[in-house]
Amino acid sequence: MAPRRSAPTRAEPYVHEVLVRYAETDQMGVVHHANFLLYLEDARTVMLRDLGLPYGEVERSGVALPVREVRLQYKSPALYEDVLRVSLWVERVRAASVTFGYEIHRSVEGEAGAPLVSAQVELACMDLATRRPRVFPDELREIFGPRSHGKR
Repeated sequence: MAPRRSAPTRAEPYVHEVLVRYAETDQMGVVHHANFLLYLEDARTVMLRDLGLPYGEVERSGVALPVREVRLQYKSPALYEDVLRVSLWVERVRAASVTFGYEIHRSVEGEAGAPLVSAQVELACMDLATRRPRVFPDELREIFGPRSHGKR
């Protein structure tokens, strides 16, 4: 595992675009709230791949990153055929967990419109063989950045 770049920051987030599919909406064409979790995970795994560390490679090395906590704040609905801009960044890194911050906006002419959702997702670092927490391997620590001790 050899990462190419470091993690995005709030000032310079990673941006991933998603097209809202019909199957992700209700009868009124509004995205079901649970689908926002899929958009967050998709952006996170694509970001890891783009940073040179595909998630499949992480798991093959014996490490998993299960979701430990999710916080979502819904501000406005997303609609069928919207192009959504999912911005994400690393908020906090601890010895065996990382917290990502997110904002999802409707893309308007390639730019972010008003925010639809803001979120935080905390991932734990787990040894796949023992299913126990473990400290981050060096490759992940390099991507996520220096360890911080922010308050919850």
